[in-house]
Amino acid sequence: MASTKFSLLLPLLLSSILLMNHLVNCDEDEEDNLLQGINKYRASFNLKALTKNDNAKCLADELSEQFKKQPCTNTTGANTIPGTEPQFANYPNLLAKCHLNVSNTRDGVVMPACIPSLVPSLVLTNFTQSRYSDNLNDTKFTGVGIGSEDNWIVVVLTTNTPDGSFVPTTNTPDSSTLPYSAADMVSKISLIYLSLLFLIGSLFLL
Repeated sequence: MASTKFSLLLPLLLSSILLMNHLVNCDEDEEDNLLQGINKYRASFNLKALTKNDNAKCLADELSEQFKKQPCTNTTGANTIPGTEPQFANYPNLLAKCHLNVSNTRDGVVMPACIPSLVPSLVLTNFTQSRYSDNLNDTKFTGVGIGSEDNWIVVVLTTNTPDGSFVPTTNTPDSSTLPYSAADMVSKISLIYLSLLFLIGSLFLL
């Protein structure tokens, strides 16, 4: 009986793992492709390449989760009229999740864009051929973090100054103040795998 259950569940488990891996790799590819495109764009102006900033990446991920609830329109993302950008009441909490605060992020800039299916060529032009291009051409920005969810992709630019470095606040280490890289060790995909294994184990006990 147990072997029959296992033979039925094995294809489901394998297909779920492959699907999750595909989704994660797609997100990483979209973000890496955009970073490469942005750095090529900056190179055309003899500007230094932006380097990855893990804490900015954390904030970009958190913000993309917030933006994904909003539909794409001709007044969202790069097309948003200056001064009408969405204001998230929980923004301080999003900063805190990444162990950041207003004082070490105020010189940074957040640039969200909404592109159906995140077509790579359209994603890049939404940054290089929009009002965001002024930020990409600015020499004060040295680091970058990129996050994406559904049709939304968020770029966070950082500086090498204390007010824009996105260096985490230093507090006594506990479960709420672990560095982002450590807190991210148990990823979403790992949790999904554990859930699937728990489900399978429960079925064997039936």
